[in-house]
Amino acid sequence: MAEQDHVELVDPDGTASGVALVSQAHAAPGLLHRAYSVQLVDGEGRLLLQQRAAVKRRFAGLWSNSTCGHPAPGTTLADAARVRVREELGVDVEGLVEVGAFQYSAPDAVSGHVEREHDHVLVARFDGSFAPDPDEVQDLRWVTREEAADLVAAGETTPWFAQVLELASPEVPARG
Repeated sequence: MAEQDHVELVDPDGTASGVALVSQAHAAPGLLHRAYSVQLVDGEGRLLLQQRAAVKRRFAGLWSNSTCGHPAPGTTLADAARVRVREELGVDVEGLVEVGAFQYSAPDAVSGHVEREHDHVLVARFDGSFAPDPDEVQDLRWVTREEAADLVAAGETTPWFAQVLELASPEVPARG
């Protein structure tokens, strides 16, 4: 999503309350906006982590969930997430299931930008290979939940990832 694209602003209850440019939403102190985090899980229950590319505007080089983004106003979470998985990881994924949502605020000391998001967590099973976009993804790694927790404890992950990890079960729920 480009800095001049629009995001959906939300109130503290997660209800849509307006729109703003991506650049405006991420300027300090940040505007609360809708986001999603996709966590892919393989048949062994391992989680696919992405190391964000060094050229990312926010939280570059840190490990995080499989992919994340912001749905454009009027776009469903699942549709936006499927498109983003295709853009970043080069694969088509079906069966995304929302498993929860949380809110957080985190400044990025390097860029000066702020993430202030109402983040929906979507999970899907995927067993296959990837063709990641190097402008988005520096590295990919399948990890156990314990290995993911170790990365969080070591301070090597994005500020939202610990909460994604809490919500994303290795057992992918049935579509509801």
